[in-house]
Amino acid sequence: MIDRLRHHSGTPRLAAAAVLLVGTLGLGGCAGLADSAASAAFVDPAKYNLYDCKRIDADRKTLALRTAELNGLIRKAETGVAGSVVAEVAYRNDYITVRAQARLAEEAWHDNKCTDAGVAAGGATPRPGATNVPPRSGGAVY
Repeated sequence: MIDRLRHHSGTPRLAAAAVLLVGTLGLGGCAGLADSAASAAFVDPAKYNLYDCKRIDADRKTLALRTAELNGLIRKAETGVAGSVVAEVAYRNDYITVRAQARLAEEAWHDNKCTDAGVAAGGATPRPGATNVPPRSGGAVY
């Protein structure tokens, strides 16, 4: 009887170690989501379709600031007790969304052939294919 108890005493530890390993691998998979194609599910792909270069540039700067802020909050949370869990729960979804929006804004920036010089000079570069049609009567209401 005692021999049987000794033989089975390692089984719960082995099961606990397996559960811990599977849980760790599962969370590790979520951590890599920020730079994957799956993160595009968190943003509207048509958001920047009608934006001019000046507006895209403003969004790029805002998103860069927000990304840095969230990154700082995640790093700060990780220094505390159970900080990794707090960082994942409190900030990771926002971080993933902001990074995906920033990537989308960068793609729109390059697709529209925007330049920093054009935006800095105040001349917002028009979107390719956009027509420059003046209003019919100088803004009168019909």
